[in-house]
Amino acid sequence: MGNYRCGSSRCITCGYFGIMNGAIKKRFLLLYGTQQGQSKAIAEEIGQQADHHGFTVDIFSLKDFKKFNLETEKDPVVVVISTTGTGDPPDDAIKFIKKIQCKELPGDYFANLKYAILALGDSEYTYFCNGGKILDRRLQELGAKHFYETGYADDCVGLELVVDPWIEGIWAALCNKFMHRTENIDRMKNMTTEQPATCEVPEKLDLQIQAIHLDNSLSENTVSESNRINEPSLVHSSSLLSQSNLNVPVLPLPYLDVCVLESEGQGTELSMHYPEEKCFNVSITQAKELTSADAVKTALMLELDISNTSFQFQPGDSFSIICPNPRREVEKLLEKLNLSEKKCCQVLLGIKPGTKKKGASVPGYIPERCSLQVIFTWCLEIRAVPKKAMIRALVEHTSDATEKRRLQELCSKQGSSDYNHFIRDNSISILDLLNAFPSCNPPLNLLIEHLPKLQARPYSAASSPLYHPGKVHFVFTVVEFPTCPDRPAPRKGVCTGWLAELVSHMYDPTDGKKVFTPKISIFARPSTTFQLPRDPSVPILMIGPGTGIAPFIGFLQHREKLKQQNKERIFGETWLFFGCRSHENEYLFRQELRHFTESGILTYLKVCYSRDPPINAGAVSPKYVQDFLKICSSDVARVLVKENGSIYVCGDAKNMAKDVNDALADILSMELNMDKLEAMKTLAVLRDQKRYLQDVWS
Repeated sequence: MGNYRCGSSRCITCGYFGIMNGAIKKRFLLLYGTQQGQSKAIAEEIGQQADHHGFTVDIFSLKDFKKFNLETEKDPVVVVISTTGTGDPPDDAIKFIKKIQCKELPGDYFANLKYAILALGDSEYTYFCNGGKILDRRLQELGAKHFYETGYADDCVGLELVVDPWIEGIWAALCNKFMHRTENIDRMKNMTTEQPATCEVPEKLDLQIQAIHLDNSLSENTVSESNRINEPSLVHSSSLLSQSNLNVPVLPLPYLDVCVLESEGQGTELSMHYPEEKCFNVSITQAKELTSADAVKTALMLELDISNTSFQFQPGDSFSIICPNPRREVEKLLEKLNLSEKKCCQVLLGIKPGTKKKGASVPGYIPERCSLQVIFTWCLEIRAVPKKAMIRALVEHTSDATEKRRLQELCSKQGSSDYNHFIRDNSISILDLLNAFPSCNPPLNLLIEHLPKLQARPYSAASSPLYHPGKVHFVFTVVEFPTCPDRPAPRKGVCTGWLAELVSHMYDPTDGKKVFTPKISIFARPSTTFQLPRDPSVPILMIGPGTGIAPFIGFLQHREKLKQQNKERIFGETWLFFGCRSHENEYLFRQELRHFTESGILTYLKVCYSRDPPINAGAVSPKYVQDFLKICSSDVARVLVKENGSIYVCGDAKNMAKDVNDALADILSMELNMDKLEAMKTLAVLRDQKRYLQDVWS
């Protein structure tokens, strides 16, 4: 007898006959905590697969904790949760986690709870998957038990490398969990004599979940000759993959009814896209280029006028900028969808009658009665890398057989390497895919269902409200994305490219006078940790290469004003380790740092240049901030350990933050005569004490 999905004659996961037929489907609770929609999408994928495996599922966001009760929950609980910031749970999980962290809860509060966690993170950050780890640790402290091992998915190398096998294994674990209940064991004994009365089912089973099986009899006209002679690419596979049987994801259930009316869509306030935030419309009053014309990258500092608003911030805080997708890309995408002539038309969204999608709802970030152009400009992240579920849905709307097969490969288990190499690593967007596969003509609802919300971009404040009352400054580098074979035109960052274009029109090129005052919308993202010590006598070490220097300019401005207010106040040592490529071209805030050093606000300034030759021939100069830390190792150890100082790191998470962490471990190991493991534990203690703080990004 062949393998069938659960609910049919035989379950491919557990091997039992009939245990999951329609009459005895078992329920589990599925929760998610998400920041940008990733965890929600994965939870929904699990929910879609549940029915095929004979389960029924209730899906809730952790923010809706009033709709479920883990204390009384009898069925297994599956949680998908991401990590944000410097190791924090996502915003929609914070209240739930605070609730269960109540110290008055007894140790057996969740004694009856059996759960599994899939944690999402990025190993480029120090606190990898920490949102999931925080939740996991607290549930166990309250008596809950795993029924399936925790998965740690790494966005740095590709979430699907862990997510896909973890989801495959969850069905075996759920079957195992239910089969160990007495009533199910008794029921199975009477079902068939073909299987033994008992069966060991492993908690994690590396299976292939077969949604569509493509056999080896693929005709020659389906795999074109060009596939065999061309190197593998986005549109061409290797001959081995082109002849493979494929296991592709379950086809996602469409759930939105989308109607484009003839009437014109209404304009919307940008705050409507972020109903949970207090948004402010502010003017850009000044723009200053911080790098020279010969610099490798362009860094700009903008000043925003917040004087007529209730916007408040402290040095170390950040704020988010609501930005649009590039106008040209929106136009091209609407053209690909044959909707250019209707871009100003109103769009009505509703739920398909009889949809089987659990928790289906109209996206709350799309305002009612808005136009197509508004949706694609301000609501959807059209630059987002398409997930495999989206590619699977695109297959159904691709007419060319060769293109259809290649899309199937890219979303299949066998094509994971191609997906990572040609789509994920190259940041391929939906527009890139539609250009590469011209016979693909998806309906509008597919894009609205699968593209995530266009996220506002966060930036660190680079000023103090004491130093610049009614103003806030921030710094950014204009992000440039290089070309690749499937994207011949270069791209700028969504927000940084937009801001750079805005400010390029602010001043008259002939006389330098301001002729235009652009406005942008922002909302606050206050920090609870990345702030100056309350006691100014505490010494601090600041490490910020490139634009990572931004919050430290605010720190120094703030301390200067505090000193002016009270000259008797005692300030601890203040160190700044700053790195840039070139002294001439990319030394940001050179005059300001000289001023702070001469005034005594900045005790020690250590600057290194990664691209400049040593000043003295034959001399060895530090190239990176971690090199300068090691040169000052005795002082670093003294400030951190003997004087209970604080250390702040701001900038690139991919290389710098890791290298700095390794350098600190080496310094503590050498200066305090301890082994590397003990030094790392010391750094962990500093983190727990909120004395080792990071504001990093990838």
